[in-house]
Amino acid sequence: MSRIGKQPVVLPTGVTVSQADGKVTVKGPKGELAYTLAVGVAVAQEGNSLVVTRLEETATARSNHGLVRAIVNNMVTGLTKGFERRLEIQGVGFKAEAKGKGIVLALGYSH
Repeated sequence: MSRIGKQPVVLPTGVTVSQADGKVTVKGPKGELAYTLAVGVAVAQEGNSLVVTRLEETATARSNHGLVRAIVNNMVTGLTKGFERRLEIQGVGFKAEAKGKGIVLALGYSH
């Protein structure tokens, strides 16, 4: 069994999930996302969590099991926390600063 697929997706407060016609719709404080389920996989809501299960034991269903769980988890995370990118710049002579909505990088010479 998939190690990723068997873990439940915890739903924080303010997040609702609905299913219809093989499509999962997640609504949260930052918007709404929808995903059409892959073949051989089903999603069930148990309390405040979602559980992804396989409907059959084919190679396609096994490969889609962890994929669907990861996608639904990323949908929930994106609708609650949003997207964030962190950069780490190491070395002498490197400098970065935020200007407006952009970023200015001073990376020095290439030699």
